[in-house]
Amino acid sequence: MPTLVRKTLREYRRALIGWTIGICAFAAMYTSFFPQMRANPDLYSQVAMSKYPESVRKLLGGMENITSGSGFLQAIVYQLFLPLLFIMCAVILGNKAIAAPEESGTLELTLTLPLDRKRLVLERFAALAAGLLAVAVVSLLVLVAVGASVDLGVPFGSILAAHVMMYLIVLFFGTLSLTVGAATGRKGAAMAVAGTYAVAGYVVNALAADVEVMRWLSRLSPFRYYSEGNPLVNGLPVGDALVLLAGTAVLVLTAVLSFDRRDVGV
Repeated sequence: MPTLVRKTLREYRRALIGWTIGICAFAAMYTSFFPQMRANPDLYSQVAMSKYPESVRKLLGGMENITSGSGFLQAIVYQLFLPLLFIMCAVILGNKAIAAPEESGTLELTLTLPLDRKRLVLERFAALAAGLLAVAVVSLLVLVAVGASVDLGVPFGSILAAHVMMYLIVLFFGTLSLTVGAATGRKGAAMAVAGTYAVAGYVVNALAADVEVMRWLSRLSPFRYYSEGNPLVNGLPVGDALVLLAGTAVLVLTAVLSFDRRDVGV
């Protein structure tokens, strides 16, 4: 493993441990509620449909099948809350890759090493991808274990497909944060752009089915490619996964080119 990748992962260590614990605790806690819903399907279906207004139900994926294993995971775990936490983790780590050390003045020291700028960006991205992959793997194992203990009834392959798609969209937003940081050198800009795009993209995708103007805008939302294929039911949507990967690759290329040409004061 390249030296800078190892160094970056060491810098990420505490954040990765903290986010992994938080994400796993959330997934385990909410998944443990499923037996109650399975035991009282009529009650919880009515509560879900009556307690939340239609706009909120759409943001949570409809909630019509919340008492089935796949419907529960889709609405409670994969539709909003777990991706939201994981995207927050990715954006913060992406911000730490270039923008944060540049503002603190420590990036200049790194750039004095015999390491060209293109390689620096690529190795920072590699560390980001590896760190997020570690969180994804641990949370997948926890979710599968808790799901088996409560008899969730969702095949491992389906949970794996959903988790792969979640990792890809999380990596996209983490890379977006890294790219804005590489282009501007500003932590605030990186956080603002990535956070705003994530929230706007989610809302646009959730409302696209009923709001005409949102339908074409949803093509610009990563969440369309994340959720439209419904991997918990249909397996891994390869085409949508490739779109997210292509978007991430474009962002990495943009980060490399913009950082290579920008004056960072060294």
